[in-house]
Order: sequence, then C-alpha cells, then structure tokens
Amino acid sequence: MIANLQKVWATEHIRQKIIFTILMIAVYKLLSAIPVPGINVALLSAFTEQLRANSQLAFFGSIMGGGLEQFSIILMGLAPYINATIIIQLLAVIVPSLDALKKEGEQGQKKLNNYTRYLAVPLALAQSYGMILLLNTIVGTGSAAPIIDTTNFWGVVFPAMAFITAGTMILLWLGDLITERGIGNGTSIIIFAGVLAAVPQHILNYITTDNYGLLAFMSILTVLVIYIIVRFTEGYRKVPLIYTRTGRDERSYFPIRINQAGMVPIIFAIAIITFPSLIGQILSKRGTGTAAEVGTWLMTNLSMQNPGWIYIALYFFLVLGFAFFYVSITFNTTDVAENIQKRGGYIPGVRPGKETATYLQKVSDRLNLWGGGFLALIAIFPYIMTKVNAYFNIFPTSSQIDFLISGAGLIIVVGVILDIIRRIDTDMKSFDYKKFH
Repeated sequence: MIANLQKVWATEHIRQKIIFTILMIAVYKLLSAIPVPGINVALLSAFTEQLRANSQLAFFGSIMGGGLEQFSIILMGLAPYINATIIIQLLAVIVPSLDALKKEGEQGQKKLNNYTRYLAVPLALAQSYGMILLLNTIVGTGSAAPIIDTTNFWGVVFPAMAFITAGTMILLWLGDLITERGIGNGTSIIIFAGVLAAVPQHILNYITTDNYGLLAFMSILTVLVIYIIVRFTEGYRKVPLIYTRTGRDERSYFPIRINQAGMVPIIFAIAIITFPSLIGQILSKRGTGTAAEVGTWLMTNLSMQNPGWIYIALYFFLVLGFAFFYVSITFNTTDVAENIQKRGGYIPGVRPGKETATYLQKVSDRLNLWGGGFLALIAIFPYIMTKVNAYFNIFPTSSQIDFLISGAGLIIVVGVILDIIRRIDTDMKSFDYKKFH
C-alpha cells in the first residue's frame, strides 16, 4: 500500500490535484470559522457547547458541510443546493421540457445544473430564516440575551440571511473548483470533510465522560460496519448475456450493483428530514390556534433534538424511498435493453426488447430493496441503539450512542473514498498509457 501511495504522489498531475483539493478544503474550514454578522459574539462559545450537546443538529451541520458551531456564513452548507437538486429531478419527471433537457446530453445537463443553482438561492434564503429561528431557540444558550436578535428583521435577520445565502453559493463554487481541478466530486468532498471534522470531538465526548468501554465497543463496531459497507457497496449481481454477432456465442454479463444509489439517498433524506422541525419552529411562534398546535406536534415528534419513533420511521422510509427514486432516474432499463439488442445480445430465457427491460427492472428493484434497506438501517442504527440502551441501561450514558463516525456519515465516507480510489486508478492507468506515445 505504501508503494502505491508513493507512486500516486510521484505522478505530478495527480499530486497537483491532491494539493489543490486540500487547499480548497482549508478554504472551506476557514469559511466555517467566520461568524454571521449581527450575532452576539460574547455568547458564541457557550452556544458552541450547547450545539455539541445536540448531536442530531451537530451532525446535520457536518453532513451538509456547514458551520453551525461558529454560527458561520456557511451555516446552511450545501443543504439548499441538495434540496434544489431534488426538486429539479422531480420536476424533470413531470415537466416535458425538463425531461427533454435530460436527454440532450452534456449541454442539457449544464442547463439543468444552472436551473438548480438559480433555485438554490431562494431556498437558501428561506431555509436560513428557519435555521436562525431554530438555533436561536432550540439550541439556546440559557441566557436572557439571544444569540441573534430576531425581533429586528430588516436590520439583523435579513442581512444574516443574505450572508448565509452567499456562503452557500461560495461553498458550491468551491465544490465546482474541486470537481474541475481537484480529485473527486467537489460536493461530496466538502461533505466528506465536514463529516470527518466531527470525529475528534465525538471521541473526546466518550473520553471526557469516562465511557472507555463504550468507546472500545463502538470503535470495534465502526471497523466492522465499514467492512460490511465496503462489501455491500462493491457487491453486484451478474446478469448473464449472450452475444451472437460473430457467428458464435460469446458469453458475458451485465453487472447491477446491490447499492446502486451510493450515498445519495442518505444526503437527500437528511436534507428533507430537517424541514418538519424548522417548519414546526416557525408555526409554534404563532402562540395559539391550529397552526401553533401543528407546530408543537412537529417539534415534539419530528425533532432533531429528541428523535422519537415517528422520526426514526420517517427517516428510514425517506432513505429507502430516495434509493428507489434515484435509481429510477439514473438506471433506464429501456435504454439498456435497446443497447444490448443493438449489439446482438440477449439474456438467456428472456426475449430481447421490452421483456428484457422488464426483467432488468425486476432485478434492479429487488437489489435496490436490499441496498436501500441496508442504507436505511445504517442511518437509523444510532437511534435504535440509543433507545435500546435507554430501556435496558446497558451503558452508563444518557446521550446518543453512535459509531465513531455517524451511521449516515460512514456511508458517505466509504462512498467518497471508493470514488477517489477509482478516479486515481483511472488517472494512473491513463498516465501509464500516455507514456507509450
């Protein structure tokens, strides 16, 4: 392994990509330390401690690449962009003109990406307002003075919203730079960096509370789960194919991965699951009436601070649902069946054309049920463990029990690392091939 790393580092263009990526991550971490103008700086350290105690909200900040701990200008991270991506992809299924753009190849995709960025701006403004209210109350400092004065909308709140929106777009720009000139997908790299940045604090929490037994148990379990995730991510079903174009049968296969959606369903689900508590926070401010009752119910049952069984079930089915949704967009069985038929191939026992597409869809759905279900179970594992521990009192702690890297974070970390390895491997093979010319 050391020899391979030395070979990678010795390849100049790959070394430049790695250095550029690290520099962009450093810029991102610098942005996460710049607080939003208008906040009460004197209460910032106390606010940070309160936020670290709220593991769900802290994890949301890390997984979206944001900077909740310092109430920074990248407070919302990439959440608005992710939500905009979900909306555009949903509209592409309904709106014919957007569906036509998807089929135009690279140019059509560029237009869809532009529409996604345009939509991310108003979403960032709206979400930043909800997040400001949420942080100002749910994760309060316990002081009479708030972390930010929400009574002065135009003088304090709106400028803060504008800075947070600008921070999201800057973060998105950094992601684009990493994609173009760095190694790996920029958006994924930023989220990856945010997840790993929270690990030292997580370990420190176990040490400061003297939970060494729990720390050892979760360390072993983390390594075991990483191994399982890698095997699950790399696993695939071989659909047999026979090609007859050369006058004799040539046997091959078409691979369909068990985890076809990768880490995308986790990211989408987390972006959506935060909405109910934000909406509940706003509605509960109304004082009385149906809206206030709805807001209170949302905050009670779908809170990130104290997730109940409704929250856990919703999170599970969101991950599973997004797994099927994402695969339905990215894996077009009709196109695959047509390509197989054009190349003179067929699946043994299945007629070419429509029946092949139907067969591939059935195989994909069955694999996706296992793959999506696995993702969902990993995502909700910390909540289940916490509930079980609270009932049986296995470990002496009242805080949430989690892997050293959160369950959802593990999926993301493994997915990003495997993607980086594939890209470096491709670059290395390309580099070796070019030496012959």
